[in-house]
Amino acid sequence: MDRLMTDAEIEEAWDDICKVLNKDQDELKRDIVSHIGNKWSLFVLHALGIDGKMRFSNLENHINGISQRMLTKCLRELERDGLILRSVYPEVPPKVEYELTSLGRGLLIQVTPLWLWIARHSEELKGARANYEK
Repeated sequence: MDRLMTDAEIEEAWDDICKVLNKDQDELKRDIVSHIGNKWSLFVLHALGIDGKMRFSNLENHINGISQRMLTKCLRELERDGLILRSVYPEVPPKVEYELTSLGRGLLIQVTPLWLWIARHSEELKGARANYEK
């Protein structure tokens, strides 16, 4: 069974979060949360974390349902935020690869427990949705 946080741990974590959220750069924080929390970014980070360097077409094939336009937008945002690195090789046609930066790997480490939680509780989540739809 998953260990739950104690009330004291929750309170301490919340205090730390509030200290960060109440500092300057509110627009930056909203931007980053928006980029990381969009529908596709975590899938891109996961793909690059599992398979390493990938070309655009490989990412597009790896992430089921993402459009070229949305993948391009997502990659640009993640690159701008320093989470992925875009490498262009001087070939004809140009070869472009994407990979996680150390900052991106650090984020992936933080969200891995979320992926695990989803995997472990997917049947319960499906059941809850089915019950809701009745």
